[in-house]
Amino acid sequence: MTIATDIDTPTDLKLREREQEQSYQMAQAAAIAADDRKGENIVLLAIVEVSSLAEYFVIATGFSKAQVRAIAGMAEDAISEKFGRKPRHIAGEQDGAWILLDYGDVIVHAMMAQEREYYDLEAFWGHAPKLEVFLPEPELEQSA
Repeated sequence: MTIATDIDTPTDLKLREREQEQSYQMAQAAAIAADDRKGENIVLLAIVEVSSLAEYFVIATGFSKAQVRAIAGMAEDAISEKFGRKPRHIAGEQDGAWILLDYGDVIVHAMMAQEREYYDLEAFWGHAPKLEVFLPEPELEQSA
């Protein structure tokens, strides 16, 4: 698992405000789901600061179509379970090279490495701040 390293470090106040937003919580849930399915180079972009298209983009790389489908499926399940929301639109499920889950305020992109490199969403949306993904602490196994 890798998370983007060139991350905007928001002020504590700004972070506390974001943490209260459901869309931010959904984006974090999608990023954690991508990590659970071994997604790589997971990026959380605050699109709301540069566009009215959405509030957040979550972008993750998978290295097979099956993995891309698993990342998207896990993100969809996590958001459904935690927030009771279904995507407004899903694109790319048939092909599996780039699956997009559009929730209106959050857009999740699960992509094969070739598609991610070719379309380079991070460069296109480069003026949007990258935010830190907060992964849960791994649980330590207790010995009997």
